[in-house]
Amino acid sequence: MSRHFLYNCSQPILDVKIAFCQGFGKQVDVSYIAKHYNMSKSKVDNQFYSVEVGDSTFTVLKRYQNLKPIGSGAQGIVCAGYDAVLDRNVAIKKLSRPFQNQTHAKRAYRELVLMKCVNHKILLNVFTPQKSLEEFQDVYLVMELMDANLCQVIQMELDHERMSYLLYQMLCGIKHLHSAGIIHRDLKPSNIVVKSDCTLKILDFGLARTAGTSFMMTPYVVTRYYRAPEVILGMGYKENVDIWSVGCIMGEMVRHKILFPGRDYIDQWNKVIEQLGTPSPEFMKKLQPTVRNYVENRPKYAGLTFSKLFPDCLFPADSEHNKLKGKSLQRCQY
Repeated sequence: MSRHFLYNCSQPILDVKIAFCQGFGKQVDVSYIAKHYNMSKSKVDNQFYSVEVGDSTFTVLKRYQNLKPIGSGAQGIVCAGYDAVLDRNVAIKKLSRPFQNQTHAKRAYRELVLMKCVNHKILLNVFTPQKSLEEFQDVYLVMELMDANLCQVIQMELDHERMSYLLYQMLCGIKHLHSAGIIHRDLKPSNIVVKSDCTLKILDFGLARTAGTSFMMTPYVVTRYYRAPEVILGMGYKENVDIWSVGCIMGEMVRHKILFPGRDYIDQWNKVIEQLGTPSPEFMKKLQPTVRNYVENRPKYAGLTFSKLFPDCLFPADSEHNKLKGKSLQRCQY
């Protein structure tokens, strides 16, 4: 399946269903999917049962037992369970109505293809209880069960070693994606999961896209608090939007609160310039005329100093180190 197919808006939903089958087996059949992921075989592999999980009905292989809801979002519902074949705890994600419309179908397909493309180790299995293309409506992803998402971890008092290690893994993961030509586009604490040993993994590739020279894509990417200025202002953007998101997450880890808590996209922009300062004239020239007119007529802000944003009581360091970080902040351009 070519990348052109993945992003071609004219493809009907039936074609996306066929793409699922071609990408994960010659037909919508559990045995093909299990073989693709080198799963162990047993008598329970092809038997299904239904169970209520929260407000949703999960129809899963009998190998998955003791299902309990642990989270939900726009992309789907997640529950914890036990895999009797692999003898381990797992997380099972049921994609929310993946074939409801073209947008949902492409997001679901994109998430699977990109996880496969980057060899995402957290993905253990993919299955559907339906046996024909006509019936094919549900997609379940079986993943490694992690201990918490970053939303929970942020509330903890982390020492600098653990905080640095988590940030290092985030940047390594993003570097791996960007090296494969992929922009995640939806980095936020709830899409990052952590184990008790501080192992970190990045999830939810439903909004990810392959990278090109520059994109003028839908502005509703990245949850508002973590959107880069290019996204807020409807500009073309590249891989660096992911780096901005990581920076926002890092600031949240240090301060234990959201760095730019905008109520809407206008307030989001105001929060950014109030703390980081009004952008340069060179940046203004890149904006669309109507957007530029609004931005230029906003009050001018000098921005806060590093010590004001991150006082020593939150992120203690020696004075020389603080000076170095302060200079880095001043050099930061939009």
